[in-house]
Amino acid sequence: MTTVTSATMQPASPAPATSSASKASLDYDAFLKLFMAQMKNQDPLNPNDPSQNLAQLASFSNVEQSLKLNEKLDVLISSSNATLASSLIGKRLSSADGSVTGIATSVETVDGKSSAVLDNGKKISLADGYRLAGA
Repeated sequence: MTTVTSATMQPASPAPATSSASKASLDYDAFLKLFMAQMKNQDPLNPNDPSQNLAQLASFSNVEQSLKLNEKLDVLISSSNATLASSLIGKRLSSADGSVTGIATSVETVDGKSSAVLDNGKKISLADGYRLAGA
């Protein structure tokens, strides 16, 4: 990749991103700005190879698509976990260490972590493990 230097170009300060999609979008926008600056400021007697430019765009597009795919997989996993957790309602559960036992009356999910609320008011974190009593 050709380095573009200009007295007017300042390095962009990193912006905080709330998700990988917004981060990818910011990075993609920055990439396009740099790419356009590179094209505008290239040496007319020694132009950049168009195939290299196309390869750069294609590889950056692949990274962006991978980030979007990861987000969709996260949504799918969350949905699957919610389905699994809801199937525990009405079942007798015990914590992994056996210290808490009861019948699950509801399931709470806070910050992506699910807990079964038992009929005795206690909670079992599903991420820490649990035992499902046989029928």
